[in-house]
Amino acid sequence: MIRVFLLDDHEVVRRGVAALLEAEDDIEVIGEAGTAESAIARIPALKPDVAVLDVRLPDGNGVDVCREVRSRMPELACLMLTSFADDEALFDAVMAGAAGYVLKQIHGSDLVGAVRTVASGQSLLDPQTTATMLQRLREQAGKRDPLAALSEQERHILELIGEGLTNRQIGERLYLAEKTVKNYVSNLLSKLNMQRRTQAAALAARLKVGRGE
Repeated sequence: MIRVFLLDDHEVVRRGVAALLEAEDDIEVIGEAGTAESAIARIPALKPDVAVLDVRLPDGNGVDVCREVRSRMPELACLMLTSFADDEALFDAVMAGAAGYVLKQIHGSDLVGAVRTVASGQSLLDPQTTATMLQRLREQAGKRDPLAALSEQERHILELIGEGLTNRQIGERLYLAEKTVKNYVSNLLSKLNMQRRTQAAALAARLKVGRGE
């Protein structure tokens, strides 16, 4: 028996989906919720096999619910249900660990089939969708800024380290006390997970080359 939990802020939708699933001999709807907060509280307690989650909710979204409940129940299969064909929501859902994503316009028999598919441990993501996801991940990795954690001042100091300046020289250039510069350097090394100043200088030089300077 496949135990299913339903999350949708529209009671009519919940009743319709529940009636559709309950008509099947191998599916049982064990609980439902109309808000993200309620779902996050009830799903771990009821331990369903499949959670059918509406993406857009009045107090959040189904993607966040998926991420939260799967952190506690990794074996739970989440099937996202939405009115909109939204690539961004699809990407977020996949990253949150959703097993599938279907539109509310889906035929009833197809929804039943989707529940069975994710319950069996399979994914409802077609090859085209999977390829798109992988491409997005590659693009994100390529765009990731290695200096994202640094403040503007720390970035400036890193550039000067790359030019071979000492703390005293940096202080003179930026009108800062040498001790202040030393604190900045310690902070930026910590943020970059580096132990030595030479590592920071090498990074600064590499970034400079990457910018074509």
